[in-house]
Amino acid sequence: MKTVNFTEMKHGTREEYEFLRTQEHQFNTMTADRILRELASQAEDTIGGYKITRLQHALQSATRAESEGADTDWIVAALLHDIGDGLAPQNHDKMAAEIIRPFVREEVSWVVEHHGVFQMVYYAQYYEGWNQHEREKYSDNRYYQSCVDFCERWDQSSFDPDYNMHDLQHFEPLVREVFDRPAYDNAVLEPGVVKGLPALA
Repeated sequence: MKTVNFTEMKHGTREEYEFLRTQEHQFNTMTADRILRELASQAEDTIGGYKITRLQHALQSATRAESEGADTDWIVAALLHDIGDGLAPQNHDKMAAEIIRPFVREEVSWVVEHHGVFQMVYYAQYYEGWNQHEREKYSDNRYYQSCVDFCERWDQSSFDPDYNMHDLQHFEPLVREVFDRPAYDNAVLEPGVVKGLPALA
């Protein structure tokens, strides 16, 4: 079988759906390839008005995380935290979080999901009607400080064209490691666990 025969899902047979499941499994195993291609495409995508490309921002963030001794989850999160910018500029943080949520611990996906609000502390005071301290509504959340630290140490500081960052190939093994994990495995997700960012020397 090369394709199913049905044109409406309700008419599919068991054999067809078993065939599709095999195809979907093969597609899922190539997630890391698609992630890496999307990141590479951002090499030509300048962030309007900034001095660097979107890829450079991602690489700087991940390089900073790695240089501070962060674990794989944090490094890949730093690399991918803005991957949704192109297709979802108004909610890029939510899009990026959904991409990594099945494969990293809950703390990390929560930080990626909320980093957009936390970043506002650096600039919202310059926009009329914006709340610079919007992140304070999450002050009781167990992951609040992790997000504060992520933004301060790896996100807001990574717009420097002269920063000596690793290239995308350097991070490829970590991306593949994360997306080769079984999706939604509680041993990986570690719900409720707070590890925080590595302590600064």
